[in-house]
Amino acid sequence: MKNLFEKTTINNIEVKNRFIRAATWDEMAEDDGHINNAFIQRYEYLAKGGVGLILTGYAFISKDEKPNPGMSGIYDDSFIEEYKILVDKVHKYETKIAMQIVYGGSQTEHPNASEMNIYGPSAIKNIVSGITPKEATKADIKMIVAKFGDAAVRVKKAGFDAVEIHAAHGYLLSQFLTPYYNRRTDEYGGDIHNRARIIYEVIEEIRRRVGKDYPIMIKINFDDFMDKNQGLSKEESIEVFKRIDKLGIDMIEPSAVNLSSGEGKVPFLKGINTVDKQSYFKEAVMNIASVVNAKVILVGGNRNMDLMNEILNTTQIQYFSLSRTLLCEPDLINKWSDNKDYKPKCISCNKCWDEIPNSCIFNR
Repeated sequence: MKNLFEKTTINNIEVKNRFIRAATWDEMAEDDGHINNAFIQRYEYLAKGGVGLILTGYAFISKDEKPNPGMSGIYDDSFIEEYKILVDKVHKYETKIAMQIVYGGSQTEHPNASEMNIYGPSAIKNIVSGITPKEATKADIKMIVAKFGDAAVRVKKAGFDAVEIHAAHGYLLSQFLTPYYNRRTDEYGGDIHNRARIIYEVIEEIRRRVGKDYPIMIKINFDDFMDKNQGLSKEESIEVFKRIDKLGIDMIEPSAVNLSSGEGKVPFLKGINTVDKQSYFKEAVMNIASVVNAKVILVGGNRNMDLMNEILNTTQIQYFSLSRTLLCEPDLINKWSDNKDYKPKCISCNKCWDEIPNSCIFNR
């Protein structure tokens, strides 16, 4: 019988338990993406709190654009030494840490977005931001793919244990999967594998640059929950999951929804404090886990130890990522280790996203 607190391996790294801190926009870095002591302290608290693997909030890979203020950066080598300090602090607690990397695209809330050089799969006005990006040429796509590769090399040099590609929630790679935003007629548009081509190329580029023994993860939508023929569907996404599995991805974190999905459609649901509403992506993710060899993470409303244990032992899902609960209680995993019946304080009110930096109202 599998155990939530047993050691496991992801490629060549050993993780002390099956709990992962989901990548969360921290809104704590400097304007240029460089990190500070408060940023480092947040991750040290998480490591001290017992989580097995930490995913940092998304880091922008191009100096020319970023989707939100306060994001950390990884667009040149000047970041490497400061991230080594962060990694060393986390490793003191036998916790592993990975960096999530992203190219934002037109789904941006940055106040200076109009001054940025923003690419998209097609020159389609973003439903939420109102920004119309430049349609990426094939040369631009190659440049973006190379930037992902460059960023992954820096992540590895800084000592991070893994890298996660952000291809979910309406950012650039996710937009290529979404028919509403991808209206191309070349090899990067049309059928699902053409729309996913840039993602395949990013995976291949990163693997070529970091080697076969370095863990590569990906966060990617299984459904955009948009109107028919406008968004990525569950049926299409299964084909993408199978293909990225064949490309040798080590770990997949399926998620859903983007800001263009419509009012009330978000990946972090409110009011999930009863067990029947928790772990709300489990049905879709268990189907994905059954058709791939990569390790699969369940994200979304994981609050109950008995439910997670049941999912672990009745499906192919192997890991559980959490965000809001760890914003509220960075030491939640240690509390569960001492008492599996401990009920998290988080009430899934989503007011954490209204705070600057993002934090729980219970910790004011």
